[in-house]
Amino acid sequence: MRLRNVPGSREAIAESKYTINEPQEYKGKWNEVFGNDKPIRIEIGMGKGKFITQLALDNPDVNYIGIEKFSSVLIRAIEKRRELEIDNLLFIRMDAEIIADCFAEGEIDKIYLNFSDPWPKDRHAKRRLTSKEFFARYDKILKKDGVVEFKTDNNLLFDFSLEQIPMAGWEIVECTRDLHNDEKMNEGNVMTEYEERFSAKGNPINKLIAKR
Repeated sequence: MRLRNVPGSREAIAESKYTINEPQEYKGKWNEVFGNDKPIRIEIGMGKGKFITQLALDNPDVNYIGIEKFSSVLIRAIEKRRELEIDNLLFIRMDAEIIADCFAEGEIDKIYLNFSDPWPKDRHAKRRLTSKEFFARYDKILKKDGVVEFKTDNNLLFDFSLEQIPMAGWEIVECTRDLHNDEKMNEGNVMTEYEERFSAKGNPINKLIAKR
């Protein structure tokens, strides 16, 4: 999907009090950033932030960090954030490849991956957020009992993920090919912008939960 450039978005993101501009400096110190010892959960590729913002509203006892590399969509999340009286949601504009440089071992409680870029060309497989290479990065920052939750409407990406995750030494503990008709896995589900759009078209949503 081609993203429309939003003039001044990068500057506005850098100036926002809800954005962490040098995340590497806070490795191992994220609870200090939030000012409490609550668990920290991150969403990688958060887009306009509907999903993670709703989680932050629903779960005040959890800290959330949204990670997004495109300024044109992150600025929308920041605009929404300004309207909310919450203290458990921050954003980072960065590429997820450096995630292990920004969080310490065991610092993160849970990782959410929602409708990630499928990178359809084989030569780009390592860039997919559910590749074994990325799961090696998640292994470095997640608590021992931490989990990764992944949702997508892209069947090829989901098939790839089902193969890659065990190769990375992880276990898929929950899996569905039709989330919205799976009573157990759909309980408490928070939909993203993409999820609302795709499900309205009748597209089934895939979801898996993985742990070590």
